[in-house]
Amino acid sequence: MHVDIVPIGDLSARVKRESSAALRGTYDCQVTVCEEQQIPDGAFDRSRKQYRAEQFIEMTSQVGNGEKNIGITGEDLYYRRRNYVFGLAYLNGNGSVISTYRLQTSSDGGISTKPQTEVFADRVRKEVVHEIGHTVGLEHCDNTKCVMSFSPTVREVDVKEENLCGTCSKLLY
Repeated sequence: MHVDIVPIGDLSARVKRESSAALRGTYDCQVTVCEEQQIPDGAFDRSRKQYRAEQFIEMTSQVGNGEKNIGITGEDLYYRRRNYVFGLAYLNGNGSVISTYRLQTSSDGGISTKPQTEVFADRVRKEVVHEIGHTVGLEHCDNTKCVMSFSPTVREVDVKEENLCGTCSKLLY
């Protein structure tokens, strides 16, 4: 499998490196990073002061050259009635997106004794692996330690591990 990372807006080299390493480590795939893209026109919702995640996925699907593509942005994303999302992907689709915006804070109860830069890197890796998991057909997992568990707050992101549980791994191969 080939995964193309699509940076949307300004993205640090570290986020690209961490994402690439996490995808290679979990899915044993080829990873490339394409050129930085501008935020999609019309994606900003003025009333919410947030961006529509599905428009980032649409652009990522068109721009990325991989079998699977993941957009990464620092902008605050939402989907439908959710207040925000860390990421979004369509089951078995070829595009997905994560936002680092809310992964940088522990304002909703993130728990860790690590330095904030390490916590942020862990969260980015987990969310990238999680969203690509959806594109390869994995649904949310009931195992709270599995990277595919649903995590609506950073607390749940911090609790889960970076890899797939045994059950999800078996579904993949």
